[in-house]
Amino acid sequence: MNDVILTPELERFAADAVAAGRYRDMSEVVRAGLSLLRRADAARAELLASVLAAEAEADRDGGVSLEQIEAEMRAAIRSAAHPMDDR
Repeated sequence: MNDVILTPELERFAADAVAAGRYRDMSEVVRAGLSLLRRADAARAELLASVLAAEAEADRDGGVSLEQIEAEMRAAIRSAAHPMDDR
């Protein structure tokens, strides 16, 4: 794990970050990148868990499909545009 091979573009980016003083050395750059990757993975897992929980809730309590919402909105728009038709 001590040898990390970067593309020339990434190596230049990391070297520039060190030269600019944003990081002490290449190891710190790699640690920062891995930390960001860890946070992104955690956020992705949290989002997936949230979606799965919402699906389970909709299955359990009943849900409304996008098509149903669209039909209700179209009906409301028609009703608002032609209020005399409701009599």
